[in-house]
Amino acid sequence: MVASIRKHAMLRRSRAMWGSRRVWRPRLVFWSGAIAVGIISVLFAKLADLAQVLFHTIVNGGQGWRGWLPLVITPAGFAACAWLAHVYFPNSQGSGIPQAIAARHLRDEEDRSHLLSLRLVVGKIGLTILGLICGASISREGPTVQVGASVMLQAARWGGMAQAKGLILAGSAAGVAAAFNTPLAGIVFAIEEMGRTYQARTNGLVLTAVIFAGLAALGLVGNYTYFGVAKGSVTVNDWPLILSCGIAGGALGAFFSLAVLKAMRRIRRWHALQPLQRTLLVAAACGFGVAVIGLASGGLTFGTGYEQARGAIEGAGLPWYYFAAKLAAGLLSTISGIPGGLFAPSLSVGAGIGSTLGQIFGSDIGVAALLGMAGYFAGVVQAPMTAFVIILEMTGNHDNVIALMLASMLGYGTARIVSHEPLYHALSRIFLAEAIRRKRAEASPAAASG
Repeated sequence: MVASIRKHAMLRRSRAMWGSRRVWRPRLVFWSGAIAVGIISVLFAKLADLAQVLFHTIVNGGQGWRGWLPLVITPAGFAACAWLAHVYFPNSQGSGIPQAIAARHLRDEEDRSHLLSLRLVVGKIGLTILGLICGASISREGPTVQVGASVMLQAARWGGMAQAKGLILAGSAAGVAAAFNTPLAGIVFAIEEMGRTYQARTNGLVLTAVIFAGLAALGLVGNYTYFGVAKGSVTVNDWPLILSCGIAGGALGAFFSLAVLKAMRRIRRWHALQPLQRTLLVAAACGFGVAVIGLASGGLTFGTGYEQARGAIEGAGLPWYYFAAKLAAGLLSTISGIPGGLFAPSLSVGAGIGSTLGQIFGSDIGVAALLGMAGYFAGVVQAPMTAFVIILEMTGNHDNVIALMLASMLGYGTARIVSHEPLYHALSRIFLAEAIRRKRAEASPAAASG
């Protein structure tokens, strides 16, 4: 009798809880936010593709006098992006992943709003698209992380949810998953790159956000592999290729990261006296450099590099100099201060490294491109699990799992020898330092008046 009464009481409490608006409202807002991340990611991708088509249409594929237009369009576009970011959308510069990482370490809601907000969603998307229209060697995937984190954090505000750190992590994972159609990579990215102090209680948030964002993206564009389907397989004769792609890719990836960090530190110190004027000067100079490299390479280095990487994966060899030219264009685009990510350009550089090594060793170009992508990407971001999982999901090739793991670990190990600072985490400290300076500046007048 007593057990029956207790059972009925538990059922009543359970029904009351599940029927409570207080319980359901945060969940509905959270689910809606995750779906919004998926929809926004798909629209962002479509706009990015159109932006690149528009750029190539403007310059007429490099034919006639219009082929020289990048020397004007690209520097002017870089300067315009830098000006808009500096004046109207501060903290939208660069990839966006460092901002999301920094926001997870900030406790104050106002400090987080400087890095993640709906205003920044508009600026990040708009300025990344503008950069692609100008031929910048950037991509949309990193910005989608900041966009996803911003949307989920805003959903938390509307839904009255208190787990800000977990929601930023969930939004970041959903952004990666929806951007590449790689749900596993989104989860691994959240654990390995975004949340180096990952907590088990965020599992549900991350998984749910990835599921809903993924479903929204699938509903709009269907199931697809980002770089098509890679058909080649590693053979017993490819071990020298695996070792070369891992070590060379990791070393070049570490060089890229180290160059970015050192250049940006010097640029920040140089900006101190005349921030806006010198920001525009650096952006225009970098844009001109990107234009020169693009023209010298026959237009191969403009944009994300998606077409070149996909071609290499499908077996079409890239010019031997492509990886060096694309790396230089990506470096200039990154230090220019304009919004834009480096995921796709990095994968394209890696494909170029693999293509060149594959031709040297006489190996399958598609397989070599995959291995080069794994080694270089792991070297740039120092996140080996994310590297091989994202490449597996983007290419639909599960025959080379061990080889990709080995190339990623070699790339990571080599990068750690060259550069001890993971790129995104090193850059995130810039935003943390700015938050601390802002707090001190706000506290000084209060202390003086007190």
